[in-house]
Amino acid sequence: MNVELNKFVDHTLLKPDATVDQIIQLCEEAITYQFAAVCVNPCYAGLASNLLSGSKVKTATVIGFPLGATFSACKVLEVQTALEAKVDELDMVINLSALKSGQWDAVLQDIKAVVAAAEDKLVKVIVETALLDLDEKRRICELVLTSGAHFIKTSTGFVPGGATIEDITLFKSIIGDTSRCGIKASGGIKTRQQALAMLSAGATRIGTSAGVAILSTP
Repeated sequence: MNVELNKFVDHTLLKPDATVDQIIQLCEEAITYQFAAVCVNPCYAGLASNLLSGSKVKTATVIGFPLGATFSACKVLEVQTALEAKVDELDMVINLSALKSGQWDAVLQDIKAVVAAAEDKLVKVIVETALLDLDEKRRICELVLTSGAHFIKTSTGFVPGGATIEDITLFKSIIGDTSRCGIKASGGIKTRQQALAMLSAGATRIGTSAGVAILSTP
């Protein structure tokens, strides 16, 4: 598969003990490799935005991360604060507790609240596929389409299991034209072969902390 892989990568550092120096290095690497975006925790959103200013690399931060179980109003406040920090993209975690309880409208309204607060910024919806059964995966994909969000994203990387070819293929079969809703494969992607396989299956963005290693491998 002949692609410019760097343009699909969200260069990510979401560890709770990430340091300022590591975020600076992350942004420098993203500029060097011309990744699609850098994804950091909210406390580093302003720093990343400043470091990436003038480059083509977007700044992304996470909302309701990593559990998704907070109030929608808190997620909205996080979005508003992130916009003040000049972020370009927002990766939100759905209310998994509501989903597993069958409260599908609550899940939808939670996503819609974030999409509305994000104004014109791109919203990726993290659904934590490793915790969902097949029917739940289908339903949440359809719900993300309904919500007006821009991406469905597989994983936070904070639970066992991550992106799989089967899940990407399933989402692609439901979404069809990914120009209306992209698919971000995230969680456990460490090699070039894995990344290319995800893209071949239908992913349009790759979330990984191993971006440099992936790009450095033939």
